[in-house]
Amino acid sequence: MLNGFNRSLKRLFDICAAGLGLIVLSPVFIVLVLLVRKSSPGGALFLQERVGMSEVPFVCIKFRTMAAGSPNVGSHDAASSWITPLGRKLRTYKLDELPQLINVLRGDMSFVGPRPCLPSQHEVIAARRKRQVFSVRPGITGLAQLQGIDMSTPEALAEADARYIQKAGFWQDVMLVLGTLAGRGTGDAAAK
Repeated sequence: MLNGFNRSLKRLFDICAAGLGLIVLSPVFIVLVLLVRKSSPGGALFLQERVGMSEVPFVCIKFRTMAAGSPNVGSHDAASSWITPLGRKLRTYKLDELPQLINVLRGDMSFVGPRPCLPSQHEVIAARRKRQVFSVRPGITGLAQLQGIDMSTPEALAEADARYIQKAGFWQDVMLVLGTLAGRGTGDAAAK
């Protein structure tokens, strides 16, 4: 469980790493914005309301990977045909998540934590509420993602999220970030 020191260290890491990431990756952002806009009609960014810490909603920022006008559903409920060819590649390499660095910098999210769910995912919310998962900021990556657990299995997801919170610490977060960068985990269910 995160104590005051670890919570502060985690937030400091989030701010420094997100700020540095936004600066270093700004050329990649520009290229991806141009590619997304060129590949299909619509804007480059996808803004979606998600449930954050203490169940406070926030707007999650991602690169758009689906055709404009696709239904607003969780990834595991998205039809493969809704995903653009470029979007499939972005999801496979998790590049669609890069704009979430802005969410991390703003304090909506952390690098590591439970993936934020949609307000309409009532079973996920209930399972997480029961296990106090909303006591931490949601993350860009997390233990459940590296174990291949997504929101289609709310109880298993909430259990993995609770395990993460129980063992949470700076070095565990570093290992989970490194695991994500190394390509571990199955990633996004809709990308397959």
